[in-house]
Amino acid sequence: MKKKIIPVAIVIFLLIGLAVSVPLVNDFSARNVENSLVEIALPENTQIVESLSKAGKLVGNGNGMQYFGAMLIKSELTREELSDYYSQKNADIVVKEQKTQEIACAEHARLSFATQITDTENYYIVYLFGEGIALFAQLDFRGH
Repeated sequence: MKKKIIPVAIVIFLLIGLAVSVPLVNDFSARNVENSLVEIALPENTQIVESLSKAGKLVGNGNGMQYFGAMLIKSELTREELSDYYSQKNADIVVKEQKTQEIACAEHARLSFATQITDTENYYIVYLFGEGIALFAQLDFRGH
């Protein structure tokens, strides 16, 4: 009887471990995207207000995990100047004006910044979609 219980217990343990580790690994991949943005030296007259990351199905149709990192910055530079600066660091980085707390570029998720944003100040969102580990991306239900 004990010989039958041990393999079943091992299988159950492995399934539970996989179910717990998959979202953690994907969230870690999204945090790496966020960190890659935050680690870029800021242009002059610019400061980071806050940053965030999210893993899941965020934009587009079909299935698939996406790894999103963003930072809210306040800058005296124009959007064009910021966009030029960040495109030299990584061509996939996007810079847009941020007029509300809500993050509009993630159409399938409700993301927002905690900072109260006013039209009188120059806030911008700087964001990037990055890569994760393919096996974990396929196993995460948030990508479907």
